[in-house]
Amino acid sequence: MDLQFVGIDPNTQGNGSPTVWVDADMQEIVVQGWKVDEDLSAKISETEWVPGHEAGIPEHETVVRIPLRMVPILREACDVAERRAGIR
Repeated sequence: MDLQFVGIDPNTQGNGSPTVWVDADMQEIVVQGWKVDEDLSAKISETEWVPGHEAGIPEHETVVRIPLRMVPILREACDVAERRAGIR
């Protein structure tokens, strides 16, 4: 696994924080974030976001929250991922 650290929540207090990596081998962006509460999970699970697409969160997937202050880190992760994949 070729995992490259991109960034961590700039407001981290050292007790686990939203973090972003790029996995070059899998060509994926990996995100660690806060667990969503039951209300948000239910809202996401009950809504058909794309017509004809099954509603719900599949067992092999999860939903996490990350703060908007991490947008620059996510942009950087996208750039890193594209460079590593030879897209740019």
